[in-house]
Amino acid sequence: MELKLPKPILEGRKSLEECIYERESVRRYQDKAIEIEKISQILWAAQGKKGHKRMVPSAGATYPLEIYVTLKDKGYFHYDFKKHILKLITEENIGKKLAKESWDQKFIEEAYLNILICANYSRTTQRYGERGIRYVYMEVGHCAQNIHLEAIALDLVSVPIGAFQDDGVKKVMRLPTNLVPLYIIPIGYP
Repeated sequence: MELKLPKPILEGRKSLEECIYERESVRRYQDKAIEIEKISQILWAAQGKKGHKRMVPSAGATYPLEIYVTLKDKGYFHYDFKKHILKLITEENIGKKLAKESWDQKFIEEAYLNILICANYSRTTQRYGERGIRYVYMEVGHCAQNIHLEAIALDLVSVPIGAFQDDGVKKVMRLPTNLVPLYIIPIGYP
């Protein structure tokens, strides 16, 4: 199953400065679904296309990041940036398992939306050697910041999570061996 995402809107209601000012880590969310238009906007900000490029800078345009998504009532998906769609991996809600592998941070399970940023280091290290690892970390930071600011622009809140058991999260996410989970970003209504 595929979930088609609406086209992103290029003009928001809040200024960038307002979004930067309002951004904070929030770990409590309403039990409320996030509209598909808002999910689409967040994913576009994370890794969407702009011609042959994406929304975040990437060393040598190697684009090592892959985005996965949990939606509380729909399942677990991979974001296909080329088609701007979500491809269903499983209808199972993996939020509880993710929370367990993240040292029982329950708000991961409670969030309607979790963005999971993963990296294939070899896409960048093949070109830049060991220094490519640094470039991947820089890119994941750019991507995460776009997600957090876009969430605020859409009247949502988020929190950056790096505290998790890498192997456990990788297993829960059913990741291929070449992908490494780097970031979990729970998002919801405050």
